[in-house]
Amino acid sequence: MGKLIIVSNRLPISVSKKRGRLTFVPSVGGLATGLGSIYKRFESVWVGWPGINKEDISLEEREIVEEHLSKENCVPVFLSSPEVGAYYYGFCNKTIWPLFHYFYLYMDYTNDYFEEYKRVNRKFCEKILNIAQEGDFIWVHDYHLMLLPKMLRDAMENVTIGFFLHIPFPSYEVYRLLPPRTEILEGLLGADLVGFHTYDYALHFISSVMYLLGYEHSFGEITLKDRFVKVDAFPMGIDYDRFAKALDDPRISKDYARLKRRLGNVKVILSVDRLDYTKGIPQRLEAFDLFLERYPEYAEKVTMILVGVPTRTGVEHYMMLKKQVDELVGKINGKYGTVGWNPIYYLYRSLPFHNLSVLYSVADVALVTPLRDGMNLIAKEYLASKDRFKTGVLVLSEFAGASKELGEALLVNPNDVEELCEKLKEALDMTESEQIERNSIMQWRLKRYTVSRWANDFMDSMLDMRELKKDFAGKKIDVSVYDNMISQFKKADSRILFLDYDGTLVPFASRPERAVPDNELKGILEALSNISDVVIISGRDRHTLDKWFSNINVHLVAEHGVWTKENGKWVMIEPLSNQWKEQVKPILELFVDRTPGTFIEEKEFSLAWHYRMADPDLAAKRSRELKNTLLQLVANLNLGVTEGNKVIEVKDVRINKGRAVSHWLSKREWDFVFAVGDDVTDEDMFAALPDDAFSIKVGLGHTKARFIVESHLQVRKLLKSFAESVR
Repeated sequence: MGKLIIVSNRLPISVSKKRGRLTFVPSVGGLATGLGSIYKRFESVWVGWPGINKEDISLEEREIVEEHLSKENCVPVFLSSPEVGAYYYGFCNKTIWPLFHYFYLYMDYTNDYFEEYKRVNRKFCEKILNIAQEGDFIWVHDYHLMLLPKMLRDAMENVTIGFFLHIPFPSYEVYRLLPPRTEILEGLLGADLVGFHTYDYALHFISSVMYLLGYEHSFGEITLKDRFVKVDAFPMGIDYDRFAKALDDPRISKDYARLKRRLGNVKVILSVDRLDYTKGIPQRLEAFDLFLERYPEYAEKVTMILVGVPTRTGVEHYMMLKKQVDELVGKINGKYGTVGWNPIYYLYRSLPFHNLSVLYSVADVALVTPLRDGMNLIAKEYLASKDRFKTGVLVLSEFAGASKELGEALLVNPNDVEELCEKLKEALDMTESEQIERNSIMQWRLKRYTVSRWANDFMDSMLDMRELKKDFAGKKIDVSVYDNMISQFKKADSRILFLDYDGTLVPFASRPERAVPDNELKGILEALSNISDVVIISGRDRHTLDKWFSNINVHLVAEHGVWTKENGKWVMIEPLSNQWKEQVKPILELFVDRTPGTFIEEKEFSLAWHYRMADPDLAAKRSRELKNTLLQLVANLNLGVTEGNKVIEVKDVRINKGRAVSHWLSKREWDFVFAVGDDVTDEDMFAALPDDAFSIKVGLGHTKARFIVESHLQVRKLLKSFAESVR
């Protein structure tokens, strides 16, 4: 199976030095919890920064840290204070964090930050290469290490790499603002599997890859030159039972009872967040201010407990936020408070699980309204903590990833203070029966999809990708297959070669008329035609093929099999009509008008709509619309709609390359049969070949061909070897 190497910015164990002594504190975060089950399935190692700067410990102490962590299957990457400053506090948290959360005006980018980010990613890579072996699984986590997958891929081919992003991936229009945008995407595409919390984020990523790098995708698979990258959504869950059964702990239940007595009949609104500008805390407080002003009858009947966890305290935007929150809390308490009642209890500190569970259990309403959040596990933890009571209301931002799963919560636009105020009123007035009905559905969902299930699903997908890679690796032409083909070609007395043209013998051009055969290709075809039958079987019209190949002794098949040139004359395999064009062409013209960059190629018995030069997103949408429109139109016209490489073609359903191949194969017995093509129109050709034929598809993709090559250059090399073998 190979071992699993988990890679994250921080190890699940934090190392610090107090009074000259090293201390090791285990993390109880969601990631460490979720990957605990994976540790049991695989031989596992965790690579990450231990949390202590390199210069703060001696060489001997580093050895002690390494030895201690090795017992927990952890491998430390030691970073210096300047590295942490530029890589973590710089590029990660001043550039990526604000941009990916749509606070692009807060983005601070310098080339020095990015260069340090690259160096630290390289440092992680070198550490992993010291322990990784062929066949291993490497699972990289989060925005701190987005260049790492490609670095690993360049160094090791036969490992399976997964990457999971724990924050949002922004829309293309926002992502493109990032200066090293293509380098980050290429880094991520080093992985075999790229995971996100929601399909929205996955689609944003795919869109950015399509626009900036030009790679095609289908059903969540991005096709690179030599492999696939799977992109999918894996919504991260929580350790449900840990929160649901928290009150079974006598200490927690005792504190819960004490706090309930102290609060009496006052309803509690709970807000727990890191003090980060993405969390929407000021908007939350403004909505509460408006609520108390608009509904004075709730005075002394409701209290907000606001927990603000300190984070990045030395950064300007966070210092400004802290000041703003402090002022808003003071203003509201001063404006509405009485001698015996504070509208807001403000706790500026991190709370351990014990205290947090008490607050979750006590709260009547949880206000989870970030302006943008990758997932937000607080919403899920609150619902799990209410498993015993069944009551409680979750008010949730529609911009949190969790909203995609928790649709029964009261969803709100956190930027709309008026709406947030009214949702708060609705939450406080909601009947117990409605609370139970909503919560039961969400709790059932969260019980099923826990953090362990999330981790296992991701690993299962990595296993699937490894098997897919094996399947395609088995079709790649290695030296033995290459030599065998040349040997069989050389020994044969009668040989026939079926060669597609565009994308097979020449690369694709922006317009079809520009893909003219070069002198090298003409020389190869001429040499082959002297020792075998060469059939160029193309979707091109016969006049173009004549113009390009009239001086070479090759056979020609035009329009996917409508026309075949034998003994110097063009003949039709069977009579066809082109009267249908009058009905179809106006539709294609309409789609040309609506889709800039597209055009129609008209042949004698087919029409093709090309969209290679169009906007990728618009072209993808329009091509689906056109295909559906055409399929309805041609249902009774005996026509077929074929989707090729950036082209949709309409032609007689009876004509395909398979029929043309069968026509040639019926002429005589052949000792050596060979076919090569690159798109879906060539699959009919591959299907018509005898079992012992050699068939090759150019480019990745599911195919009936026996073998796969990456590009037309490999096809030319093989054809040249054929020609040189018989001299």
